[in-house]
Amino acid sequence: MKKNAEVIIVGAGLAGLTAAKVLKAAGKSVLVLEASDAVGGRVRTDEVDGFLLDRGFQVFLTAYPEAQKHLDYKALDLCKFDPGALILSRDGITELGDPIRRPGSLVSTLFSGAATFADKMRMLRLKLMLSGKRIDEIFSEQEISTTEYLKNKGFSATIMNNFFRPFMTGIFLENHLSTSSRMFEFVFKMFSEGDACIPAKGMGMIPKQLASCLEPHEILFHQNVSAIAGGTVSTTEGVNYEADVVLVATDPLSSPLGDKNSTISYHPVSNMYFVAGQRPFKQPLIALNTLPRKLVNNIAVMDRIAPGYAPDGKSLISLSLIGDHSGADKAELQANVISELKFWYPDAVNWKHLKTYHIKYALPNDDHVVNQPDSKALQLNEQCFVCGDYLMNGSINAAMKSGRLAAEAIINTMS
Repeated sequence: MKKNAEVIIVGAGLAGLTAAKVLKAAGKSVLVLEASDAVGGRVRTDEVDGFLLDRGFQVFLTAYPEAQKHLDYKALDLCKFDPGALILSRDGITELGDPIRRPGSLVSTLFSGAATFADKMRMLRLKLMLSGKRIDEIFSEQEISTTEYLKNKGFSATIMNNFFRPFMTGIFLENHLSTSSRMFEFVFKMFSEGDACIPAKGMGMIPKQLASCLEPHEILFHQNVSAIAGGTVSTTEGVNYEADVVLVATDPLSSPLGDKNSTISYHPVSNMYFVAGQRPFKQPLIALNTLPRKLVNNIAVMDRIAPGYAPDGKSLISLSLIGDHSGADKAELQANVISELKFWYPDAVNWKHLKTYHIKYALPNDDHVVNQPDSKALQLNEQCFVCGDYLMNGSINAAMKSGRLAAEAIINTMS
């Protein structure tokens, strides 16, 4: 049978698209097969009634070393959050900022009761320590949980409950902060050394930029791959595609390779969008809910960061609910969310629900992480390779790096 390409890539998420870009740059012919109707995988943006809705609240960290290699930041038109957060507690709302990077937040940060003065000094020392630490050093450290790590650094229960727990929960998508201390150091370093941003036209612009290297005939959508045998890729529609090498770039739950990855654990999240006539807060910050037994972990006013997320005169509010809420009654869940938030934002009773995303596989479990996967993890056999952030750590950086490493391994076997 005639080959369709030298390399077939199953999955058009960030890992698969990065691999395609590297392979094409090396002169290899590629064919990307994607089960859905567009590129992006877990990083997609929908347009609904003039609003831009990312599928799950995400931010892009400009300090990611892999992203710096493959993305044109200027073309993405990145819009940044201010460093810091609004702290929502039973005592009201305070602001905890980064006075080094944003001097205007000095007074509000010093007077914020979200952390003790000693905690604020420890935070500064932590930032300075990590600025001098290489990423490879971070990932060679002994792993303990993030909770244990922060306690060992001397942080008080006050800042743990008011900042670190809700902030890192929003990133790791798990409440106990059992995530590896390596991952905490890496993420905290990335936040400290770059900006947290969203592209002006949505997070989906990141995979679209990566995919711009592909010609229309090099990517096919609505291709549900059911089996891989050697260099033959078969779909549920009965179509076979042929290549020298196959790269599977899906998440483990969507993998056509059977149950090899069925034991991999992961974290779900629910992302709710509401429309308001006015913004609940004006600062370009994320708001963190510190209450115990809360529903909403964090709040972002998307149009405050990137105006194009909402039509003129409207505000788009993104709420993250940790865990799987897909089984909840829709109306009851919306009512409970509003009931919780109206304590700080009384106008929440007038917010209009726009859309909810229940994302089963949002992040892999990161209790144990690496920055360089074993070569055996990337290559299953002579003709089949895999990539994805689950092989390393749950991040945009890892997804792109795994794609590059898999592509380089393929190039080496074909040369």
